[in-house]
Amino acid sequence: MSDETILEVKDLKVHFPLRNGAVVHAVDGVSFELKNGMAFGLVGESGSGKSTTALACARLVKATAGEIFLKGTNILDLDGEDMRQMRRFTQIIFQDPYASLNPRERAGAIVGRPLDLMRVGKPQERRKRVAELFEIVGLRPEQQELFPHQFSGGQRQRIGIARALATQPELVICDEPVSALDVAIQAQILNLLNRLKKDFGLTYLFISHDLAIVQYICDVIAVMYLGQIIEIGTKSELYGNPLHPYTNALISAVPSVENLGKADKGHVRLRGEPPSPISPPVGCRFAGRCSFALDSCKKSAPRLTRIKGEHMVACHRINSDGKLV
Repeated sequence: MSDETILEVKDLKVHFPLRNGAVVHAVDGVSFELKNGMAFGLVGESGSGKSTTALACARLVKATAGEIFLKGTNILDLDGEDMRQMRRFTQIIFQDPYASLNPRERAGAIVGRPLDLMRVGKPQERRKRVAELFEIVGLRPEQQELFPHQFSGGQRQRIGIARALATQPELVICDEPVSALDVAIQAQILNLLNRLKKDFGLTYLFISHDLAIVQYICDVIAVMYLGQIIEIGTKSELYGNPLHPYTNALISAVPSVENLGKADKGHVRLRGEPPSPISPPVGCRFAGRCSFALDSCKKSAPRLTRIKGEHMVACHRINSDGKLV
């Protein structure tokens, strides 16, 4: 992993207006950066805004405000041919391997479509590249002639991965790429993604609600809650010393062999439901569910503050030494 920044997101906001005049604050002021060769995880429960953040970074949903720099260029300022050329550097692996493939196209044509759209190489070179990609992701060359319904779920996701690699991107956005697969197949796909990252020097923006998966594949992890990042750290920092009460609750809820039969003293139990993204609270968005919240937490929003190394947290109750006060 080098010190070169490949993706930098600054104060990203994605708001969706509703017909009644209300606005859904799906992403509300998110900032982070990815170094070249890093696997960066965005984790949180459903509705936290992690997938919307990823889709905005791929320009698949429209950002309301903020900046997204890919290799130093703000892609929110690009249109037409300039944006099309920039898409060579970033591709996405979608969550659903059933819905993300055109059922009327053969697998080989699906994988080769990005090469056709971006006019990469000559037709003969594209066919050769597609055959190489099938081998790289563990599919047989003759399977190029099959349709998506003739593949298993895991094989379909391998087709999606091959398609994402077609243009030799530097950044691959993985939007919950294994959540639709059974556990045994999940392990195979995760191992494949790890191998591809090492073999081709890829950078991953990895989206998941599963903390065990994120811990396995990611170097740095950001925890999102109701459209905002509330904690960032390396996986050793985050799992070894979770600071935010929400992060602590998520990690303590993950089943493990070590916790079997043990009392759950010290674990943070979540209460209630998240606030509505249509009318988020003025102060800390987690305050209404937090056992440690004070009245002041409900009046002003905490800022992400660096504690040590990569570790940052947004919590009024955590001091500069990472201690609860």
